[in-house]
Amino acid sequence: MAGRRWGLVAGYAAAVVVVVVTVVPLLFVVLGGFRTNGQLNTDPAGLPGPWVWNNYRSVVTSPDFWRFLGNSALIAVIATVLAVGLGSMAAFALSRYAFKGREVVYVLFTLGLLFPLGVATLPLYLWLRQLGLLENPLGVAIPEAAFSLPVTIVILRPFMHAVPGELEDAAVLDGASRLGFFWRIMLPLSAPALTTVAVLAFVTSWNAYLLPLLVFNDSAHFTLPLGVATFQSQYSQDTARVLAFTALSMVPALGFFVVAQRRIVGGLTGSVKG
Repeated sequence: MAGRRWGLVAGYAAAVVVVVVTVVPLLFVVLGGFRTNGQLNTDPAGLPGPWVWNNYRSVVTSPDFWRFLGNSALIAVIATVLAVGLGSMAAFALSRYAFKGREVVYVLFTLGLLFPLGVATLPLYLWLRQLGLLENPLGVAIPEAAFSLPVTIVILRPFMHAVPGELEDAAVLDGASRLGFFWRIMLPLSAPALTTVAVLAFVTSWNAYLLPLLVFNDSAHFTLPLGVATFQSQYSQDTARVLAFTALSMVPALGFFVVAQRRIVGGLTGSVKG
């Protein structure tokens, strides 16, 4: 009993440390946006007093912020649709079809998890330039979808493999084709895992910095991460306003992640069981 009690104490202590390390910087950024530069210089870790709303108001009323937000949303949606659509089809083939070299193909996808984006920077830039995709949202969305495919397939394959073969046989007897089974039965049954990979792909695309930096030179095409860097350079002396811009740039992805967190856990649990 004593060992179990100490184990619980250690677990709660670790959870508290993780929360503090994660939440405190976020609170500093959010609350810092409600302060003036004078307050930040006098007491960097203090609370707003009085609360200043002008920083957030100036960011929300700025057309640049909404343009950056729209660019990020467009690219993230395209990347997510491509990653989930192509990844689900590849996972279905790798889980339900028996063909020579299937495991080799799957291993190649899993090795993609170990492939860093920085290594592919130069060839990727040359490839995008040859295709005329520089200064084009597709030049960011397509590579982001490609880099999201490995984790998408790794999560979806065991989930789809766990679907009983008898269910597929019954669907075939009822006149459903392989494509019909995939579209009408497999995808609805895989909804938790699909939600998981969609959230992961969306958040990864939303937070991407290197790829947009590689593709875009015109600030009109910048995403929010690039917009934050540009804003910090432009208003380097206005720390409070920079903190407000940074805090607002985190809200969409953080809110999306919080809303879908239960489905993420469910999808990962089903994938592990599969």
